[in-house]
Amino acid sequence: MNPDIHALLTERFGKDSLIALATVSGDMPHVRAVNAFYMDGAFYCVTHAKSNKMGQIEINPVVGICGEWFSGHGRGESLGHVLRKENHAIMEILRTAFASWYSLGHVDESDPDTILLRIALTDGTLMKQGKRYVF
Repeated sequence: MNPDIHALLTERFGKDSLIALATVSGDMPHVRAVNAFYMDGAFYCVTHAKSNKMGQIEINPVVGICGEWFSGHGRGESLGHVLRKENHAIMEILRTAFASWYSLGHVDESDPDTILLRIALTDGTLMKQGKRYVF
């Protein structure tokens, strides 16, 4: 990814960001708003392994996302339980970014089905001050 686009995505989404996440089940699209954080070419979300979105991503990992003058596609994958050692660094960042709601009963880290979802971007279009950035 172009460093300029990466910097713009980090500026805009390197915090608690509400984005639309679209998945497909059969021939029916499904979209929902999720809290996400952008870092290093991917969006990260905390979710439940048994949610409809995760079931749909397991069958077809290609997703669509959009928010704040950005739209794109990516590949969704579960990184497993939020307390896995491998997830420690990103979860420290997410707990801080999502602090306004994370510990208010919305997330149960003791539940083994509370997982980290990574959406690795494959392409996208970002608008800023009348300029279009495509990758």
